[in-house]
Amino acid sequence: MASRERRRHAPRIAVIGATGAAGSTVLRILEERHFPIGELRALASVRSAGMTVGFGGAPVTVAEVTDDSLRGIDIAFFAAGSAAARRFAPVVAAGGGVAVDKSSAYRADPEVPLVVPEVNAETLRSHQGIVANPNCVTIPLTVCVAPLHRAFGLRRLTVATYQSASGGGRDLVAELRAQEQADADGRQPLASVYPHVLHANVVPGGWAMQGDDTDEELKVIAETRRVLQLADLPVSITTVRVPVAVGHSAAVWGEFDVDVDAAAARRVLGDSPGVRVVDDPAAQRYPTPRDAAGSDDVLVGRIRADRGRPGAVAFFLAADNLRKGAATNAVQVGELLLALRGATAAA
Repeated sequence: MASRERRRHAPRIAVIGATGAAGSTVLRILEERHFPIGELRALASVRSAGMTVGFGGAPVTVAEVTDDSLRGIDIAFFAAGSAAARRFAPVVAAGGGVAVDKSSAYRADPEVPLVVPEVNAETLRSHQGIVANPNCVTIPLTVCVAPLHRAFGLRRLTVATYQSASGGGRDLVAELRAQEQADADGRQPLASVYPHVLHANVVPGGWAMQGDDTDEELKVIAETRRVLQLADLPVSITTVRVPVAVGHSAAVWGEFDVDVDAAAARRVLGDSPGVRVVDDPAAQRYPTPRDAAGSDDVLVGRIRADRGRPGAVAFFLAADNLRKGAATNAVQVGELLLALRGATAAA
């Protein structure tokens, strides 16, 4: 009786793009974190309607995402790309629900909160029915940089990324695997999804160019400034695709208003939510994307003074781009929304 009562008051949840890699990860994390769900609707394009996805040990039939299938939804997790978000997120908002979107559709919209829960949860209070998830690099980067900024005052940020194939989608991961097999068989690896063969290679491009920068670089710069609420922060970044299936990494250099040594930076990062310090280089312990895969923590290590810039700090991070870089962050936003709803109801 009590469990039925809890379900009756639990939110109605939709996952849009439920059959894709991002959507299936959202479903898995909702289950892992015991997110309260009164009703779950797994939604996707008409091509995927009728398929089933697993949740809670039972099959859930996928329906086509339409205005009607979103009726009465409290929180909708969008994992289906920008076009679907632009079309259907306003429908959720107009119906009194909240759309949490992982695409780039609303990230630059000043009326839509761009939220990393460990960094700027307070901005969620201003939402008007749509909340944006930042880029899969911006999220782990700001999780690490924000506590350092709060402690020491961030003055400048320099970043080089090492982004996995899964950031480019399932087709790029499949192409990477095919290239690995071709090389093992003595055949010439071929590229059609990406402009270059990714296997046994490192590619400082592959994104659309805007002048001398990739659009990925410009996105991370703009989003990092917005999440940190530092509109004029100087940020230099080079984004690079590497032959790793899952897990984004980055080398980061931060300059601060006060001189910071490695020990002070390590203490701050060690006390920061969402961060796990892995930093014993003498024992060959430092963050790697393999170790980050499957984790919701951002792994941070190689924390050291920047010899070229006294008072500056360098570090290396790794994070699962499908989890904390996307789905976990969205589910954490959903948890905050439920907490806000509970606080409002209690007021």
